[in-house]
Amino acid sequence: MIDMLTVETAPVCDAVVIWMHGLGADGADFPPTIPYLRLPEELKIRFLFPNAPERPVTINGGWVMRSWYDILSMDNNGREISRDELRSSVDSISAIIQAQTAAGIAPERILLVGFSQGGAVAYETGLTYPQKIGGIAAMSTYLPRHLDEVAPSAVKDLPIIALHGTMDDVVSLAMGESAVEQLSKVGYKPQWKTFPMGHEVSIESLNTLGRWMSERLHH
Repeated sequence: MIDMLTVETAPVCDAVVIWMHGLGADGADFPPTIPYLRLPEELKIRFLFPNAPERPVTINGGWVMRSWYDILSMDNNGREISRDELRSSVDSISAIIQAQTAAGIAPERILLVGFSQGGAVAYETGLTYPQKIGGIAAMSTYLPRHLDEVAPSAVKDLPIIALHGTMDDVVSLAMGESAVEQLSKVGYKPQWKTFPMGHEVSIESLNTLGRWMSERLHH
């Protein structure tokens, strides 16, 4: 099983957020942002922050870092990636979902959240997972494969929100918009929110994410 950090907001939790970090970061990246979500105290959430494997990343000169998959080349229109490593990461996150449901968490009370490369894995996992989960929050990210190649099996009412900075110089705004357009074209109804920021999170974007989480997980 993949190693990960766990933060629980109650002694007994009935909802899970699986939150994936970006390229070169790790699971410790996002626990400090939890207060900025401004979640209602009555929500009993288990936050899981998995660590991607360490592997060489071609676009970074072959340096070894935490990466959900190798990126072979990139430009403002997309990324050429290792599909085998993407599939391996999707399998790892799917295994976490399965372990949580086996422990008694309803699939519809499991949210996938991911930043940048972690958001790409959140998209791919949520769109292909065999059960309906609670939703996907895609932050400053893109679809790792064109939807024509994915053939998503998730139900069309799967809640999806995409958050992106208007000044993002790592994952272009156009790549974020393309993901939303592809999803809309095949029948999903993603929310699209932009913020005056770069390739990062802001208090405003975290507040927005927290409101979305609260709506998904309220009883």
